[in-house]
Amino acid sequence: MKSIQFIVNGKECTVVCPPAKPLLDVLRENLGLTASKECCGKGECGSCSVLINNEVVCSCLVLAGQAENQVITTCEGVGLSPNLDVIQESFIAEGATQCGYCTPGIIVSAKAFLDGIDHVPSVGEIKTALGGNLCRCTGYTKIIKAVQTAASQKYPSLKQSDSP
Repeated sequence: MKSIQFIVNGKECTVVCPPAKPLLDVLRENLGLTASKECCGKGECGSCSVLINNEVVCSCLVLAGQAENQVITTCEGVGLSPNLDVIQESFIAEGATQCGYCTPGIIVSAKAFLDGIDHVPSVGEIKTALGGNLCRCTGYTKIIKAVQTAASQKYPSLKQSDSP
């Protein structure tokens, strides 16, 4: 057991756990942040995606000891009702969720993507950005539309590109 410190969703946290405990389990079990979900446990589906120092990672593959002294953002840190982020509002407005299992990971990935660009992205750009996130319930059409809607709200003076 080790005392591990990090900043999670803007708050300093200390957790006592084995350093080899997956970050996903620390977030869910120790900190009660349950938006990130385990699905594949192999880093292939993106359901457990979080940001570490603003980079998208699969929290099932990161050990608690590796996250020590890092800045972690989960979907809860992107926004909570009534203070939702524009990406979350767009997912609601566009009906971009079905079962919701993958949604937090996709929202985290989409947030990081939109924060890293200064334009309304094309469908192809969005597909590339969200390539590490799988959804088994949708055809991705509404998810892509939600990301474009969020970008349009973030950059209202720019025209949306429909190129693949």
